[in-house]
Amino acid sequence: MSHKNLLVELFVEELPPKDLKRFGESFSATLFAGLKARGLATDHSAVTAYATPRRLAAHVSAVRAQADDRAVSLKLMPVSVGLTADGQATPALLKKLASVGADASVLPQLKRQPDGKAEALFYDSQVKGAMLAEGLQAALDEALAGLPIRKVMQYQLGDGWHSVNFVRPAHGLVALHGADVVPLQVLGLTSGRETRGHRFEAAVEPVVLQDADHYARQLEEQGAVIASFAARHAEIVRQLDHAAKQQGLQPIDDAALLDEVTALVERPNVLLCRFEPEFLDVPQECLILTMKANQKYFPLLDAAGKLTNQFLVVSNIRPADASRVTGGNERVVRPRLADAKFFFDQDRKKTLADRVGGLDKVVYHGKLGSQGERVKRVQAIARGIANAVALYEDADKRAALVRDVDRAALLAKADLLTDMVGEFPELQGIMGGYYARHDGETNEVALAVEDHYKPRFAGDELPRGPIGEIVALADKLETLVGLFGIGQLPTGDKDPFALRRHALGVIRLLTERQLAIPLDALLHDAAQAFGDKIADASAALSDFIYERLAGVLREQGATAQQVDAVLSLRPKELDDVGKKLAAVRAFAALPESESLAAANKRVSNILKKADGEVVEQVDAALLADPAEKALHAALVDIERIARPAFDRRDFTASLQALAALKAPVDAFFDQVMVNADDPKIRANRLGLLATLRSAMNRVADLSRLAA
Repeated sequence: MSHKNLLVELFVEELPPKDLKRFGESFSATLFAGLKARGLATDHSAVTAYATPRRLAAHVSAVRAQADDRAVSLKLMPVSVGLTADGQATPALLKKLASVGADASVLPQLKRQPDGKAEALFYDSQVKGAMLAEGLQAALDEALAGLPIRKVMQYQLGDGWHSVNFVRPAHGLVALHGADVVPLQVLGLTSGRETRGHRFEAAVEPVVLQDADHYARQLEEQGAVIASFAARHAEIVRQLDHAAKQQGLQPIDDAALLDEVTALVERPNVLLCRFEPEFLDVPQECLILTMKANQKYFPLLDAAGKLTNQFLVVSNIRPADASRVTGGNERVVRPRLADAKFFFDQDRKKTLADRVGGLDKVVYHGKLGSQGERVKRVQAIARGIANAVALYEDADKRAALVRDVDRAALLAKADLLTDMVGEFPELQGIMGGYYARHDGETNEVALAVEDHYKPRFAGDELPRGPIGEIVALADKLETLVGLFGIGQLPTGDKDPFALRRHALGVIRLLTERQLAIPLDALLHDAAQAFGDKIADASAALSDFIYERLAGVLREQGATAQQVDAVLSLRPKELDDVGKKLAAVRAFAALPESESLAAANKRVSNILKKADGEVVEQVDAALLADPAEKALHAALVDIERIARPAFDRRDFTASLQALAALKAPVDAFFDQVMVNADDPKIRANRLGLLATLRSAMNRVADLSRLAA
């Protein structure tokens, strides 16, 4: 069977740039999977994806012209239905055989095999391998149907009568098996070997492809197109770095912008542009955002990370004289920067404090009131946290902290009413920090206003300073408690209010900044700020936060059992969780750990089955058996080490002390009958086990480590 390389290309009008990378990956992967499923691609086949603004393509190596024949065993029907008492075929069986292209002559070849409680008839046959044209047509249909298209468009075909639906109008289809055209039809197109190059700079039009393997080379040499998304991306990075280094600067690091620009050009050409230095008086976040979001430019930074008045443009053409291109881009960006400067100047004419009252007119949520009401709740929650954290023993310092926290919480949302944030919502908080400094607020309060949304995403930095940490925590708790309280919980992959992200922010603030505040107290106090506006959802929210925490800990390398051991006890202070988990992991490495975990599980099972409540109390006078006396004595000795270690939060030492319990625990279960006939002795032994379990499970539920 002949093997040749395959090339399939769909030529279209400009595809959505933010989706192009995913389109290219999906198209090639689904096409390849379809070929493999039909036996047309071999185990040695490999796929290469191509994607430009005007094409999706895939190159697949070692593709068969026809798949191998394959043996199939088809279940027909139960024997009792297919055969008469004397072994003749029933009409139902004959009809079934006819449907698969067979007749009564194959009756002797049918196999009788068990199928559940009965026997069934099976027909073994050879199925002819799929031809490439047939299999590729099906695989291509699947690849196009599987594209992650957010919105399709309907357009009319050239015949004037028929319409098709696709993300953009398609104008060409190439399908080459080696040098041979594979006959395909899709979206009103018939396959051939012709494609088109760069809209303006192609050397020939059309580009007639020699074979599948010359696709990328011919497009680049004759069509002035770099077909590979990855190659084009790398070329843009190379040119950006080269142009920036020539100026002693560095381009802004933005992976999403790089992907989007790669999806906008087929032949990248990086050019240096400038704007007037006076615009640098505007906060650089504003200028950077407008250049990136509106113009897809790459701002240039100096060695200190400060914005300069130079930027890079990735052009899709390479004219001999680039001055018209650079001049045009400089003219286009100037009004954008002027708008930013105007917004900044206008916003500073009114203080943040003067804007706070306007938040009463801004709806936060239909069931939770206005942004003004929200600010009051965040203030109340933040004051409570500030009073709870033991940052300062000095009363004056504590009072100053509460005062600054209250001020920062009051001003935190005021920049929502500014022109700059109205134009660029991504700058909320950031602009608040600038305006707070302009208004004469302290640097600590301004930083807190700027940072109170942090962490905004996974890996984002935390707020700088205790005021920002407290306001950020209060803001996230207000969101979580409020939305859970009105039943707006995330479902599946839908999380419109980003509650998972808020929960992870709460976890990071409590754990990484070691804020020793019980979670249940935080949730209770936050709920109090809402009055009777919401229902009590603290249990569901608490579970939600612990689930997120469990995921974080597993991502950090802990096993599911170790995480479960710590979190099953619902530790109130999350700042201790990391130390407890480290202690559990160290305990699990001990040779005694497996036996003690199993014993702990056994103890738990015994206590669950006990009648009535078991009291953690031991009467030494009722200890009769030497093994139970030895266990009690060992437990008393160990508690002299384990409990003080726990109290000083040395959880590793507390758990390590338990290793000495292995021998007396093993002896107890070997030699002592817990459910003694004498009710007093039985109750005393159960009390001993309850005391043992309490001592062993002070840091974590060690029974969860048992296999």
